[in-house]
Amino acid sequence: MGTDWDEVGYVISSSYRVKVLQRLADSPATPTQIAEDTDCSPPHISRALQNLRERELVDLLVSEDRKKGRVYGITDQGQEIWEIIEAQNLA
Repeated sequence: MGTDWDEVGYVISSSYRVKVLQRLADSPATPTQIAEDTDCSPPHISRALQNLRERELVDLLVSEDRKKGRVYGITDQGQEIWEIIEAQNLA
């Protein structure tokens, strides 16, 4: 498969999506941890997570029923997209 520039463009069009993907490339985290680690507000992080999840770049690692302690991780596809963004210095 070639580079998915649509996905790359989608991620880099939002600094919040970039920060979320960058943070999750290190290790899984909760929205609160991501917000603290990136100095972003939790609502922005939650929205970015939702957007990235819809595109299957991040995944919820715990039960959908959990309201607290929702841990998110980067998917294989998300990791590939992040590596392209890094390699091309797009972030």
